[in-house]
Parts: sequence; C-alpha cells; structure tokens
Amino acid sequence: MNLTERFLDLVRFDTQSDDTTNMTPSTPGQMEFARYLKGVLEEMGLEEITLDDNGYLMASLPANIETSAPVIGFIAHLDTAPDMSGRHVKPRIVEKYDGKPILLNAEQEITLSPEEFPEILNYLGQDLIVTDGTTLLGADDKAGIAEILGAVEYLQAHPEIPHGKIRIAFNPDEEIGQGAHKFDVAQFGAEFAYTMDGGAVGELEFENFNAAGAKVTIKGRNVHPGTAKHKMVNSIRVANQFIQMLPRWETPEHTEGYEGFYHLVGIQGTVEQTVLTYIIRDHDRDRFESRKRELAHLSRKLNMEFPGCCEVEIKDQYYNMREKIEPVYHIIEIAEQAMREAGVEPKVQPIRGGTDGAQLSFKGLPCPNIFAGGENFHGRYEYIPVPSLEKARDVIVNICRIVAQEKN
Repeated sequence: MNLTERFLDLVRFDTQSDDTTNMTPSTPGQMEFARYLKGVLEEMGLEEITLDDNGYLMASLPANIETSAPVIGFIAHLDTAPDMSGRHVKPRIVEKYDGKPILLNAEQEITLSPEEFPEILNYLGQDLIVTDGTTLLGADDKAGIAEILGAVEYLQAHPEIPHGKIRIAFNPDEEIGQGAHKFDVAQFGAEFAYTMDGGAVGELEFENFNAAGAKVTIKGRNVHPGTAKHKMVNSIRVANQFIQMLPRWETPEHTEGYEGFYHLVGIQGTVEQTVLTYIIRDHDRDRFESRKRELAHLSRKLNMEFPGCCEVEIKDQYYNMREKIEPVYHIIEIAEQAMREAGVEPKVQPIRGGTDGAQLSFKGLPCPNIFAGGENFHGRYEYIPVPSLEKARDVIVNICRIVAQEKN
C-alpha cells in the first residue's frame, strides 16, 4: 500500500492512553496495535523484531553496504492523546484544498475554518486528510509510524541507496509522559535516533521544557456556617488565595517561545480540603528551579496566615534535552541537510512541551524530534497534508543515506 493508504489503515486502531490505570501500556488498544505492527514488520522482512510485555516494539533493517556508519534509529509512539476520542476515526481526503472552510460534520455543524486556523492556507492545492469532527485524527503519532514504515519500504525497494543498520521502535504512552520510562536503550542499540513526532513540515526540535508536576494540598476546618466566625477555615477560599498569588501573566495562554509558565490543570475541593494540580514548565534550568522554589515560598506564606494548612509536593518529570544534544550537534546538522535535500526548509525551534526524545536523551540515546506533518493535534480539527507525510518519509531516507555516505 502507498503511504496515504498506510496512514489511513493505522488510524482505525483506538490507542488512546490513560494515566489512571498504572499499567504499561496504559490501555489494551495499544498492545493490540503493537501486535498488528509486529505482523507488518514481519511481512516486510525486517530482522531482530521484538515486542515485550510493556508494548515496546523494535526491529532492524540491516545495512546494505559494508560500512563503519553508526547504528541510527527512528522512533514513533503508539498512543493517541486522552484529550479526545480516538475510537471509530472516520478520516476523509479533501482533494486539492481550495482555501475555503471545510465542513467536517454537517449534523453537528463542525467546520474547519481558515479564520480560526489560518495555517491551513499554507496547504492550498494539496490533498488534506481530515476527521469527521467527532474524533481526533491520530496523526500524532500514527503519521510518524506510517512515515517510518514508508521509509523502510522505500529503502528496500531502492537498494542503490546506501545505508547502515537502521533500528526502529514504536513505544506506548508518550501522551501521558511515560513513553520512555521502560524503553530499553541498550537493547535498542543505536548511537543516536530521531523521534518522528513533531508538527508542521520543517519542524526540527532539540530543546524542550524542563517539566515538573505539583500537587498543592490545602487543609481547612469546617464548622457550621451559623457559628463559623473566627473558627472556619474554608480550604477553597485559601486555595483561591494561593492561585491569585502566582504571577497572572505566567500561564500558557499568555506565553510563547522560550517563556515558561505555571499551569493549573485541576481543582478538587471542599471546605475541609482542596487539592490544586499544577504543571511547571521552563526551558531555562535556573528559572525552572526558581519556579519550584516559588511554590514552596507561597506555601510558607499561607502557613504563616493559616498555620499548617498548606503542603506542596513537587516531582520532576523531564528535562531540556538541549544539554545532551549540543555535544553531538552534528545529528542536528544531518537532519537539516536531509530536510533541504527533500525540499524542506528546516525550522529549528523549541518544543513548548515534552517528547520521548527528551527522556531518551537523558537515558543515553540522543534523540531530537522531526516533524510528522500534522496540524491541530489532540482535537477534532486535526488534519495532515498528504505531501507532508511524503516529505517526512523522504527526510528519513535522506538521513539514512547521509549517515552512511559520511562514513564511506
């Protein structure tokens, strides 16, 4: 099947991850998908195919030349985001997009409009794969999987293109931040790798947020409101005071580029107890540490006013991979060259989020992130241009060739 057909085949699998199950993979659909892909890899004739009990699928394309080139890898994730349903995805192709609003679902009056999503105008005249408006599409990251498979098939069909040994891996639970937790870097055996998990064409990322999660627990004291004067401590009101003490403009909706933020993602509360859940993000390690200290400082301030009411628990989640990529910056230059040779202008930019590559880089596998080609990930307005799929595949092929030629 061609690349578009491959992608359309993959998105039929329901692989949403779930951070409440405490399992790996976190949902059974991911393992079902991994088993299907294992069969695909076997049909393609790849070697060293392994699928472990945690849903990590690995395989090798052997070198087709005698070479001292390093073993390199390409990685994509099996799961789709929990933000919106990925079940019964009904994709369709809008041929030669004309710049007008696209009616995704007439019954629910859901429209993908360039007024709301002006980036779509970058793809005039291209075929677009869209949803029916009731689910996400799953290009994040089934596009990455399709592109890696497509690149391997292309290399197999064109033995005149030299390449060393290529390792590929498909892992679970990236969307809930656990994709690299049980990734066996030693078994993978690559010197460096690339995740095919970025957005629009040209994206090349080796900087990401330093990330932590924080749980702020506010304890109150409930007394009948008729006799509560000087006795009641309403934890909800104290929690609101904590929220207001944080900088108003340092939130996701007010920041961009390298600007960090505090993001309140959940509140559960009664008069007796309220729990605030935050994520903390910053590209700069010093500012990141400062943000964590600020939460502890605000907790101490509240405890001076309401003794013993506030407790903060902070856990680091991942760090900026830049410090691990800069010493091997040639792998970025290889990707840039591969993009230009595919007719793509590299757009090196920081990730305002995380990636499996960040954790893998700190586990000893330098792993920057390359575009998969989709737009509007995690929601009903997700789409991917067909040429973007093809460009990403071509970039993978070019990287394999460039690495082999550099060592011969």
